[in-house]
Amino acid sequence: MHSLLKRQIRKNLPDGLKDNPDLEKFFGAIEKSYADYDDKIAMIQRATTISAQELKAANIELAQEAQEQKKTLQALEQAVNSLNLNLDNSENIVTSNKNMVSAQKLAKHISKQAEYIALVTQEKDNLVKDLEEQNKSLNNYAHVVSHDLKSPMRNINTLMSWIVEEEKHKFTEDSLNNCDLISQNLVKMDNLVSGILKHATIGSNEETKSNVNILELLKNIKSTIYIPKNVNVIVSENMPMLFLDKYRLEQLFMNLLTNAVKATEHKDKGVVSVAFEEEPNYWKFIVKDNGKGIPAKYQDKIFEMFKKLDNDIESNGIGLALVEKIVTFYGGKIWLESKEGEGTIFYFTIKKDHNGAA
Repeated sequence: MHSLLKRQIRKNLPDGLKDNPDLEKFFGAIEKSYADYDDKIAMIQRATTISAQELKAANIELAQEAQEQKKTLQALEQAVNSLNLNLDNSENIVTSNKNMVSAQKLAKHISKQAEYIALVTQEKDNLVKDLEEQNKSLNNYAHVVSHDLKSPMRNINTLMSWIVEEEKHKFTEDSLNNCDLISQNLVKMDNLVSGILKHATIGSNEETKSNVNILELLKNIKSTIYIPKNVNVIVSENMPMLFLDKYRLEQLFMNLLTNAVKATEHKDKGVVSVAFEEEPNYWKFIVKDNGKGIPAKYQDKIFEMFKKLDNDIESNGIGLALVEKIVTFYGGKIWLESKEGEGTIFYFTIKKDHNGAA
């Protein structure tokens, strides 16, 4: 204990206590208490320093968490508003001050949107089921109509040929011509029914995939269709191998090649070429001819059902509509470039990762 402090205490004590021998014990106790006090103060200071550091770290962590929660709420707000806009619920757009919205309000909106999406999903499932049933009925109807129409037409055509063969000596020239017209129209009707059936069922028949060598496929088509001697069909050698339905690919290329050959058969030197280019996500094919071309006014309608540019008895006006449907089935697109009198180029793509769904 400091000597000045001791003297000051003695000075203010009563005379009977100033020389009391127990006073030294008293001073010792005071000195001891001061020593404990310093230790306690030092300990408190250390604890305060540690607590301040912990509080600072905790405050930083809380600030970061608050910022993250703010970003999360903003993202959820944007998601809810996006859903509202996509679902035509503009009256339910969430508005907030300073880009923030209460979690309770946001949760309420999310709950409402979840209920609405569940309702829309249920309606969509019901519509899909209904469409599947309708497609099934239409396909069955197409098969029945096809059978019911084609059989009588072929029977009539056969009977007509028998009658003409047996009674032609009794017919006038006009009658024979009329019988020939009847036969031609029956063939045309038969082709039309076949074309409609193919178009109706192209997306509903189960796809039978196999490795199809496009070069070999095109060679087989060339040997099958009629190609006049004045028309040269050139096929590039770098054709790919596609794992798809061979029948659909055959229908696709056969219709395009048949049309190209017909467009060039009047030329002294008709040329039809089939080329291929590989793109990152698609196979791209080019079918080009130097034929009569397609007038500009018809080019935007050429893929519609029953659209024809001439009165060819063998044409049913379904070929290019069928081609477009097959290309669409395989996730691609088809377009053309053409100038009247100079020829036509058809481009079409097939998606590489096609999964067989229309």
